[in-house]
Amino acid sequence: MHIERIPNLDAATGADLTLLLLESEQVENEQVESEQPPDSWQKRFGDAVDRAAEDARTTKKAAMFYAADGARVCVVVASEEDDEARRIAAAKGAAEALVLKAETVAIAADNEETIGACVEGFVLGAYRYLRYKTEEDAQWPGPTKLMVVADEGADSAIRTARIHAETTNLARDLVNRSPDETTPQGLGMLAKEAGEAVGLRVEVWDKPRIEAEGMGGLLAVNRGSVQPPAFIVIEHKPKGAVNAQPVVLVGKAVTFDTGGLSLKPTKDSMDHMKMDMAGGAVVIGAMVALARLGLPLHVIALIPSTDNRPGQDAYVPGDVVRMHSGATVEVLNTDAEGRMVLADALSYARRFDPQLVVDVATLTGAQVVALGLRVAAVITKEGEGADERIALFQKAGRATGDLVAPLPLFDFYKEQLESDVADLKNVGGGGAGTITAAKFLEHFTKDVHDTDDTGYPWVHLDIAGPAYGDTERGYHPKGATGFGVRLLASVLTDLAKV
Repeated sequence: MHIERIPNLDAATGADLTLLLLESEQVENEQVESEQPPDSWQKRFGDAVDRAAEDARTTKKAAMFYAADGARVCVVVASEEDDEARRIAAAKGAAEALVLKAETVAIAADNEETIGACVEGFVLGAYRYLRYKTEEDAQWPGPTKLMVVADEGADSAIRTARIHAETTNLARDLVNRSPDETTPQGLGMLAKEAGEAVGLRVEVWDKPRIEAEGMGGLLAVNRGSVQPPAFIVIEHKPKGAVNAQPVVLVGKAVTFDTGGLSLKPTKDSMDHMKMDMAGGAVVIGAMVALARLGLPLHVIALIPSTDNRPGQDAYVPGDVVRMHSGATVEVLNTDAEGRMVLADALSYARRFDPQLVVDVATLTGAQVVALGLRVAAVITKEGEGADERIALFQKAGRATGDLVAPLPLFDFYKEQLESDVADLKNVGGGGAGTITAAKFLEHFTKDVHDTDDTGYPWVHLDIAGPAYGDTERGYHPKGATGFGVRLLASVLTDLAKV
């Protein structure tokens, strides 16, 4: 979508649809009438804009009218005075543009300082995934041009909003692809294409390289597949980076998860499992955002990728796997594969002496039970710096709408991972499944042979619930949501300011 700034509504010539976004205040949870539309709107469109604004406030839906000169206008009202409400309101306008097949859309807000959120919501709301559509009516890609009414001072906000939205849509595209196309090495090539286009260094390891590195967890999960695994390394290292130690992002990219020999049921389970690489897709999107934003931050991404299938040589319950760290893991459930591949990447991350490591994964069904489909779990090591790390992600969540809620990681949870035959087992038994999965991962953030090593600062994001949806909601489409790209971009932006 081409996006350009225009100085006023009079410059919106040729627009197939003009979208006007009003705010509506909230007082003690009761909606009160917001200010009247700006004089510039009334001058351009006449009294009809006032009536449409009142209709939009009353119905809480988009209100359409035609101006005297035939211009087609849509008024939407944000339910609250915050950026998330503005994004949702702009997405309502995008939905109207999709129905009307409006090629060119102009957008204006009564409060110009909020125009960034409006642009972000529109681009996110206009997303369509058409790769496999063959009928002509279904192939229209959506609006191709967005004209944004704002002055020059809004250029930075518009640019940031555009990058956040477009890289979120990139992650959506990666997750929505058919899994027979998104093989581990195929994902590596897609990451390479997207990363190198914006100046990132991208390396895709093949199976011999992974074997040489001793990534036993990744190789164990891959044993049942005919497709070789991949380990994707992406680096953003600009001149003048503010951090001497890199930030490391780790993304789980299980390109399809059958559960292995611990086979999943099909309905409402395996039929969604192309999304089990959403963590990796989010990290790819965040790295592209980082590069496009030009953040002065050294960041390395590690994305272990395989599918998990019950093939002839699949790993089995009872296997003991020697991991990259040297630790041994007793496998009791082959469907707990995500932690196996993440563990090797977290162990590998130690060599960078990182400032912070963040892993992102659709890791546990227990996360959905605990927090539902709209909020991700954020977990970090207890102790020094824990409150600050949680606060950093919660702040970013509130700013972007990618909400997170903290869960504890008390030391006693590791008792659920004790094994009779190995250093630990890959499932924690009944209760606290999201936490015990994180406790498993924590084991690999430090030198297992050095009892004094407390490991690097680490944050775990379990996005199992919000990564994929069965219904449209706000600016989130059915299918992949791209949840986490804007969250990470916001966190990285804050870290670049330090």
